Amino acid sequence: MRTTTGWQAVGGELRRAPLERRALRPDDLAIRVDYCGVCHTDLHAIRSADAPLVPGHEFTGVVTETGPEVTGFAIGDPVAVGNIVDSCGACAMCLAGQENFCHEFPTLTYGGTDRHDGSTTLGAYSREYVVRDRFAYPLPRGLDPAGAAPLLCAGITVWEPLRALGAGPGSRVAVAGLGGLGHLAVKFAVALGAETTVISRSADKAADARLLGAHDLIVSTGAEGMAGAREKFDVVIDTISAPHDLGPYLRLVAMDGTLSHLGHLGPVTVNTLDLLVGRKKLSSAGSGGRPATAAMLAFCAAHGITADVEVLPSARVTGALERLDRGDVHHRFVLDLSDLD
Repeated sequence: MRTTTGWQAVGGELRRAPLERRALRPDDLAIRVDYCGVCHTDLHAIRSADAPLVPGHEFTGVVTETGPEVTGFAIGDPVAVGNIVDSCGACAMCLAGQENFCHEFPTLTYGGTDRHDGSTTLGAYSREYVVRDRFAYPLPRGLDPAGAAPLLCAGITVWEPLRALGAGPGSRVAVAGLGGLGHLAVKFAVALGAETTVISRSADKAADARLLGAHDLIVSTGAEGMAGAREKFDVVIDTISAPHDLGPYLRLVAMDGTLSHLGHLGPVTVNTLDLLVGRKKLSSAGSGGRPATAAMLAFCAAHGITADVEVLPSARVTGALERLDRGDVHHRFVLDLSDLD
């Protein structure tokens, strides 16, 4: 076993603690974790945990050691890792490059079950992570490693549906919510060539939307603006993290268009008429497979896309989570793990 240091959640509180990592298997990498994004999932996991856990599932760092069968990475390589660190590799989804939908369920970066020894995975709020080489990605050298960390969860979560739903020149995309997922969805949609609109509860986000490249903003609390945008969009990316009525957003979807519901993972109620009128579709997505993740990173490097982040020393993680809970973040917190040395 290897020993490192990280932030462990016990009883809803994070404490600095020594952590054990496995000895390297033949196809493993040891990675010095430099930056790790703070996701809403981390907040929920800490609150609901009934056993100690280490959060963190979108991170960048540097390879410090490789297993004897590793050929695609070398010591010193900058890398990125997301919220999936293994899968069965044999089911139809894995063979199609959609490891995120593995029929045996993918191994999550934290709170998952290791497929070899049955241990619980510990996340990247730590100074070192050991991962199977297939689930690490070369980090393009043109990308800022702090700003790139959220691409591996928030970024890929919106990238896959945008690509699957054909966002590009000639399409009209709306993004509901301008947080960690939403601001990246706007950046991607604009870079893909789509006419892009932000939907927000407040007109105060108009300047921010323009800076991200959006062409327009609709205030969701204004009946006139929502009515004027009826059936306007081919794709609506819904990144709102709280439970909400999908009806108003479905009414913005054009004929044969799609509302992709990404932000809130829970039960929803839909009036079938909101789907029937216009043959509209309701979909969802989560994370991404290995090919899509690699393609997203290449696209980000080509277009200079990273997340807008506020970088904090990892010792301030509790404050970051408290601010995240009350929405006091623009647009993503990232922890600098160097203070764990």
